[in-house]
Amino acid sequence: MEAQVTQNVLAAIDASAYATSVCGYAGWAARRLSLPVELLHVVQRQDPIAARKDLSGAIGLGVKSELMEELVRLSEEGSRTEIEKGRVLLAAGEQLLREAGVAQVTALHRHGGVVETILEREAEARVIVMGKRGVGHEYASGQIGSMVERVVRASSKPVLVVPREYTEPRHIVIAYDASPAAERALERLSNSPLFDGLPVTIVMAEAEGEAQRAQLANAQSAFAAHREVTVVMQDGKAEQVIPAVVASTAPSLLLMGAYGHSAIRRLIIGSTTTEMVRTVHAPILMVR
Repeated sequence: MEAQVTQNVLAAIDASAYATSVCGYAGWAARRLSLPVELLHVVQRQDPIAARKDLSGAIGLGVKSELMEELVRLSEEGSRTEIEKGRVLLAAGEQLLREAGVAQVTALHRHGGVVETILEREAEARVIVMGKRGVGHEYASGQIGSMVERVVRASSKPVLVVPREYTEPRHIVIAYDASPAAERALERLSNSPLFDGLPVTIVMAEAEGEAQRAQLANAQSAFAAHREVTVVMQDGKAEQVIPAVVASTAPSLLLMGAYGHSAIRRLIIGSTTTEMVRTVHAPILMVR
């Protein structure tokens, strides 16, 4: 018999201002799903050869080879400092999670690529929790972190992208466009204990007409009769309609398919800044 895989909530933290919020939302998800948390911090290695290359411009300042060796040594010492900082971060995050009522927390300290490590660890994850931006761009409000975009593109698991401040979600908004990804998100919403007991708003933007009304009615019928479900259909742009609905139902969690079609796909996954992540000040759960 094959060994059963133990599921968990995978929470990736770094030294950015988002770390506390990641722990807050990971704890919320873990309690509702009755799962342990794996708290991950990755130290990205920089080998001496790479360090030499990065510092090669210093030759133009008259730096001799002996001083180049010294610069490389300092770079290596910086890596050791990053490792120690990671240990402190993990200890603080574990304490936050335990204080939030999560009994089982595993702290995992890894070296290598952040995205590659998350994809390696996601086999046991029910959901991945990440901050909207990493330590290098935490205050760049017009951007989505490159690590987040790469993980959402490559991961087969739902990714919960969280804002800087933690607020427990009391309402679920699903951005619905009748695409296969949106249908999978809808199925998860109607069946997962993560959303039990929370009122739901299904919003369809850039839509008008009977065909879209029928799609919304079908989406609404996926829920039990006793569930509080509201539908919203507007012909305005998705980047205006959806954030407005999320704001009006705060504190909310926005759920959407990561690879939907039309405007929603362009908003969520793109090669440039995403308007949705910039304007929605709420956690966003992206489902493949």
